[in-house]
Amino acid sequence: MPGGGQVGSVIKNRAEGVGHPDLGAVTQLLAGLSPERRESFELRVRRWWPDLRSGLINVYPIEQIPGLESRLLALAAAAYAQRDPELCRLDEIRTLAPDWFQSPAMLGYAAYADRFAGTLTGVHEQLPYLKELGVTYLHLMPLLQTREGDSDGGYAVSDYRTVRPDLGTMAELRELTRALRGEGISLVLDLVLNHVAREHAWVTAAQAGDPRYRDYFHSYPDRELPDAFERTLPEVFPDFAPGNFTWDDLIGGWVWTTFNEFQWDVNWANPDVFVEYADIVFFLANAGVEVLRLDAIAFLWKRMGTNCQNQPEVHDITQALRALVRIACPGVLFKAEAIVAPDDLVHYLGRGRHYGKVSDLAYHNTLMVQIWSMLATRDVRLSVHALRGLPPVPSTTAWITYLRSHDDIGWAIDDRDAAAVGLSGWAHRAFLSDFYTGSFPGSFGRGLVFQANPATGDRRVSGSTAGLAGLEAAMSAGDQAGTDHAVGRILLAHAILLGWGGIAVLWMGDEIGLPSDPHWAETPGHDTDNRWMHRAFLPSALQAARHTAGTVPATLFAGLRALIKARGSLVQLHASFAAEVLEPADPGVLAVLRRHPEGDLLELYNVTETWRPWPADRLGEPGWTQADDAVSGEPVAVADDGNLWLAPYAARWLLAR
Repeated sequence: MPGGGQVGSVIKNRAEGVGHPDLGAVTQLLAGLSPERRESFELRVRRWWPDLRSGLINVYPIEQIPGLESRLLALAAAAYAQRDPELCRLDEIRTLAPDWFQSPAMLGYAAYADRFAGTLTGVHEQLPYLKELGVTYLHLMPLLQTREGDSDGGYAVSDYRTVRPDLGTMAELRELTRALRGEGISLVLDLVLNHVAREHAWVTAAQAGDPRYRDYFHSYPDRELPDAFERTLPEVFPDFAPGNFTWDDLIGGWVWTTFNEFQWDVNWANPDVFVEYADIVFFLANAGVEVLRLDAIAFLWKRMGTNCQNQPEVHDITQALRALVRIACPGVLFKAEAIVAPDDLVHYLGRGRHYGKVSDLAYHNTLMVQIWSMLATRDVRLSVHALRGLPPVPSTTAWITYLRSHDDIGWAIDDRDAAAVGLSGWAHRAFLSDFYTGSFPGSFGRGLVFQANPATGDRRVSGSTAGLAGLEAAMSAGDQAGTDHAVGRILLAHAILLGWGGIAVLWMGDEIGLPSDPHWAETPGHDTDNRWMHRAFLPSALQAARHTAGTVPATLFAGLRALIKARGSLVQLHASFAAEVLEPADPGVLAVLRRHPEGDLLELYNVTETWRPWPADRLGEPGWTQADDAVSGEPVAVADDGNLWLAPYAARWLLAR
């Protein structure tokens, strides 16, 4: 037996990433593969093992690392050996073109499967509609088996390997992914990492007294530690789920439940939990899922004295999981669902030692909030300051830009950004809540307050894009001018998303003006959660109206299609080229410059309902003497007063000739 000094040296070498694992342990798992495929696996292990190892070592005790690595290598080898040949080919294609998801031709669409098409088979039948729109990335909201009753919109998963029976089966999911792949569309599914439903088998085993599974969760026999944690923990749902801990009689203690009492936070400090989720990732990847949305990722690591969000270990865990995926199924991407403050947000795409090693995609929550802020104030100055202050992200990653999602909108306005332009952050957040719930004089918004927190003054907002942008109010009042302005706002907002780079994701129905569901509270279990107002079913009649000239659905659909088509031809909108926000020449005009070796692109957005100027001499800054609008194909027309005039809610993408 080696002496203590020798063992210490071995551990030190492992910690420094020296050497690679012994592949002999997985020889049997790879025995049925060709020599070329076995060699490919070995090369991937050599490439990605250092990232895996360094991620694990920063999270788990050093003495546990050798056994943990062996288990993970076996999982990766088994997943690789079982991978469908068609998926293996996709892995090779994407290894050769690792920037595939950064292409300006990428367009996302997000929907609940049942509200979009009824079932997975119905989604299959909607492929012509998605192709007509130009979709290449389809995010179907949680469709894995959930608990009965309230499931937090599908985020209380009781079985990660089973599809909800009302939607279909795993076999039908595999058929759908195959059909989507044939049309060049990547399927995105949610992987809830922070918690499981109280009905999950892990919870059942823990409640039955199994010590292995008890350690899958955070439980405490009395309130001493929960009360200590609560001193610095925010409440996610203060209205209907106050506090972060729930008493469970079977456990005989207080269980950590960040979101709802029926969602038990898992203990990522336990390496067995990491292994479980790695296995789930491989299962979904081999079912044909191409992007995994890592839900509630910010909450994974618990640390006393903090808000238990955005801890460094979160990024180590993500790095290690991503490295495993790169070994077994490199055609799969990670998307971080981290709706956090701007300073924390960029870390989910990689900063410091995690640079370019964590998630491939992340939601640009800041851009979403700032678009709504600009539309309410008709002023871009706060947004310019906030967007210019974001640090650059790795050139190998991409933002997910979006205007709406299944969730509420939290007004993530930074106090320092607000103060820099002479505003109060608290007052501006309150104004946005008032404006988009229709209580501010002259507001066009028709949303509802979600989860008001008297202690912090936080009031998030629910509502459809049509409701928040004024389309619902104008159409119900028979106000044609108001309707035109609302359509203009919706198209302008999407032009900003599409012009930012990355993957712009449309929320189901926004392309045809789907209104809020007036009957949202009538469904059992939905009456206390007004987010269901903007999760309406998509009527086939509204879809059909996109082909009826002069209707709102036709105007929106055609306008978006024109933007999407123009975007796909602009190399400047490749996600590896950053958006540069310019100082405003007019407080009503947002200007974004994208520099590219083949020529620069200047984007101008009028966020008001009045004509606004952009000085012609500012067109000379990027070196242009003449330019054309990439959307309309028309040349820039400078007026006699020396200005380029922008119509209400106009979006211009200007290319130098």
